[in-house]
Amino acid sequence: MVGVRLLRPDDADIILLFPITSQAPARSRRAAEIPATEKRRGGLSIDMRLWLILDEYNQDTLGQSFYLEPEPPLGQLSKAFLLPLLKAFVARRTETRRVKRNL
Repeated sequence: MVGVRLLRPDDADIILLFPITSQAPARSRRAAEIPATEKRRGGLSIDMRLWLILDEYNQDTLGQSFYLEPEPPLGQLSKAFLLPLLKAFVARRTETRRVKRNL
């Protein structure tokens, strides 16, 4: 699982939790294969093919989450890897919300 913190102006920061899977996703899914360098940074197995799934996530409010445990993370993925994926995620989410409002 990859957690991404989104800062909000009302101090109700949210965290998005994206799954990681070893099962190759269908072509219709929004996913990115995690390269070996990122698997090392993230404390993940470099011997397995892994994908970060971007069209499925849980959202929670930071500080009120029942999903987060006080244990330290295994590692983290780099900003260089995650930022383009997250920008595309936000753009798709914004567009989806705009379309739904216009229906």
